[in-house]
Amino acid sequence: MLQTPLTNLQMEILELYSTNLDEDELNQLKTMLAKFYAAKAVREADRIWDERNLSDRDMERWLNE
Repeated sequence: MLQTPLTNLQMEILELYSTNLDEDELNQLKTMLAKFYAAKAVREADRIWDERNLSDRDMERWLNE
């Protein structure tokens, strides 16, 4: 079987698994991760929006299709 090396994210998560978080800390971590990925998605959407020269009018038109 071919083994692939772990990514830096996988290594970091494995290190986190060795830490016993209480429920509040675990929820804080989940919230931080959710905010991180939400911000990343917004940045990419903004980039595409700018790249395609889209406007609020375009969005309104799509919403009403």
